[in-house]
Amino acid sequence: MQDLVGPALGTLALVAVGGYLLGSIPFGVILTRAAGAGDVRQIGSGNIGATNVLRTGRKDLAIATLLLDAGKGAAALLLARYLFPGVPAMAAVAGGAAFLGHLFPVWLGFKGGKGVATFFGLMLAAAWPLGLLAGATWLLVAALFRISSLAALVSSAAAPLYALLPLAALGLPTPAPVLVLAAFTAALIWVRHHQNITRLLKGTEPRIGAGKA
Repeated sequence: MQDLVGPALGTLALVAVGGYLLGSIPFGVILTRAAGAGDVRQIGSGNIGATNVLRTGRKDLAIATLLLDAGKGAAALLLARYLFPGVPAMAAVAGGAAFLGHLFPVWLGFKGGKGVATFFGLMLAAAWPLGLLAGATWLLVAALFRISSLAALVSSAAAPLYALLPLAALGLPTPAPVLVLAAFTAALIWVRHHQNITRLLKGTEPRIGAGKA
């Protein structure tokens, strides 16, 4: 038994490290610097995600950041799924590690983004109906209230519930590792949005399209 446990743990560690390194690529910083738009960490909220990249005035860079941040999470999960077919836990570990890499990238002193785009990339790759439901929730909340952070909080919190209820009701039960991944990433999104939550409670959170106060 010990002969099996050692290699298994080693493989798991390699998957986690690989996922983390992929997720830690700071596309927001790389793109804004390469385009001569300055260091996104010195703009607006200082966040490296697409929402803050948009404050540079470059919509193209913001869209590229959004897609790449989502893509790196999806790529980590899908690569692990390809390498370890039939072992959903490996894919979930790779995806969770990529998410941690985005939030705490070693290259930026462990000061990264809030993980919303990476979260959606992970959900779409892990179980596309779950990702679509979470994305539709974000769009609905954003359209109603025009507050990006609120949409992120609601959609991330809803994702584990969608995994438990609507998808199962449709005959699409979610594997346990995907449910754990959804709950894990949602919890971290809420932790990373603690300042936004404070502003939401005070009624001072900026709306979509408005400058940061």
